[in-house]
Amino acid sequence: MSAYFLLLLAIISRVVPHPDWLNFTAVGGSLLFFGARRPLRQIWLPVAALAITDYYLTAFFYRYPFHVSDYLLTWAWHAAVIVFAHFLLAKKITAARVAAGVVITPTSFFLITNFAAWIANPTLYPRSLAGLGMSYVAGLPFYRNDLISTAAVAGLAFGIPVLARQLSTPHNRIAGA
Repeated sequence: MSAYFLLLLAIISRVVPHPDWLNFTAVGGSLLFFGARRPLRQIWLPVAALAITDYYLTAFFYRYPFHVSDYLLTWAWHAAVIVFAHFLLAKKITAARVAAGVVITPTSFFLITNFAAWIANPTLYPRSLAGLGMSYVAGLPFYRNDLISTAAVAGLAFGIPVLARQLSTPHNRIAGA
């Protein structure tokens, strides 16, 4: 149930207006948690929910024309994160594995989408190494915020149950006794 709650939080964090400087979304952390907690056969649920959110935001909130082709890479990335999280975290969750997921998830999104922006917008970014660099530099503030929000959401989602177990275990009990 908590994986669905985090998915709802991810949708709300994208739909509720917030200051441009904040750019906080629970997408990365919720996809990591969903992949760790739900079977892969349910991969379509978060991808479809986030696709519907993309449609709503594009067509109704921003009032831009919606083109499925503009979002295929993002939706494929959503699915890939769920699969990645499933193999990384479904059987064994450790702080190191969660930290790896937290770093890899926003970093992969940053690298893939900024490369795609460079390829897709030759008038905005010249087709040169300098143009590619411009694309990545332009994305750095978003990357920073994505890394922070993914760390916060995943840290809480995976950390709260661990903390709850530690708090419910008597401190005077000796391990193995």
